[in-house]
Amino acid sequence: MAKKRILILVAGGHGTRMGSPTPKQFLPLSGKAVLQWSMERFIAACPGIGVVTVLPEEHFATWNNYCSSRNFHYPQILVPGGFTRFHSVRAALERVPDGAIVAVHDGVRPLVSENLLARMFERMETERALIPVLPSTDTLKLLDRERETGRLVQAPEALDRSRVYAAQTPQMFRSEDLKAAYRQPYDTLFTDDASVAQGINIPLSFIEGERFNLKITTKEDLILAEAILRSSS
Repeated sequence: MAKKRILILVAGGHGTRMGSPTPKQFLPLSGKAVLQWSMERFIAACPGIGVVTVLPEEHFATWNNYCSSRNFHYPQILVPGGFTRFHSVRAALERVPDGAIVAVHDGVRPLVSENLLARMFERMETERALIPVLPSTDTLKLLDRERETGRLVQAPEALDRSRVYAAQTPQMFRSEDLKAAYRQPYDTLFTDDASVAQGINIPLSFIEGERFNLKITTKEDLILAEAILRSSS
């Protein structure tokens, strides 16, 4: 019997790097809010999925009013964002049942494909954790910053680009595993859910991610996402 599937949609940020008074999860993208695009991808890939949406508490009304105005009434639990992403996910997990597969996804990654989501959920019936990754296409430099001058200098270690991958979301876990991982004290090295899971030695599996599964952080990212959607319509 397939496990219950839960989406934690993390959109607790205020979007300061976007330079807009409107948080980036609410910005329009081809006629819909970025956050709606992100949620709808999961609903299409996994009808009936449970949704926990993490937002700044002061923007609960913003999202509720938006959903009402667009007649977008998919059931979801709203959870206030925490001081960091770690604290936001920890709070969301309090609303997640045991015995479920949990997908944690950035609310500002609106272009993840239904195909990737379906394949990941299928693999999670037998995996404990599954992380989408992309091989690096850039030449990477490992640098140190001099304490006295602040200048960047070449580090002594060599960096093998063929072994370097960028992690994306959604990252999927068994709910019991992820809850146990998030009971650890916060550490600045916890940059994503996979790094939190590694803290208690949860074995990670990986799957090829998608170039278009970009995270909208800047105005340029929003322009690129618009272009991708137009080209695929």
